[in-house]
Amino acid sequence: MRLLSITLLALLLVSCGPEPEAAKPVPPPDPTTEAWYAPAVAKLADLDRQAEAAFRKNDQDKAAALIEEAKPISARLLAAPHPTLEAMEAASDLDQLYGQMLFTNHNYGWARLFFQKNTSRWKIWKPQTTETVRRLKLAEDGIAACDAKI
Repeated sequence: MRLLSITLLALLLVSCGPEPEAAKPVPPPDPTTEAWYAPAVAKLADLDRQAEAAFRKNDQDKAAALIEEAKPISARLLAAPHPTLEAMEAASDLDQLYGQMLFTNHNYGWARLFFQKNTSRWKIWKPQTTETVRRLKLAEDGIAACDAKI
């Protein structure tokens, strides 16, 4: 009986002590600092330029193929918790071009969706610069053009 009392008392004292310090969670690595990130931004920007050139030459099929190739790159770059400004600009250029193509093809609702993505993107971007304000205005103009046609 005495052994049981001592065991229970020891158990009670141990349970009243401070909680063991929990291991601090290790934050996930920042993808923007990884070796693949900057080349992916450059690749997306290059695909944007190629698609824009094809669109200006009225080669819709080539522009569409380049946009499709660029979409997964854009999604991967934007999956970072805090994408770089360069990645945001490249993704924005892709969405702006896609919106313009959809608008040209009279798909005003879909075009509006892509312009709206850019509006949201640039409204919340900090710090605001003349370039981000210009991009916001461009997206808002795209929405207005779509609204006029809907």
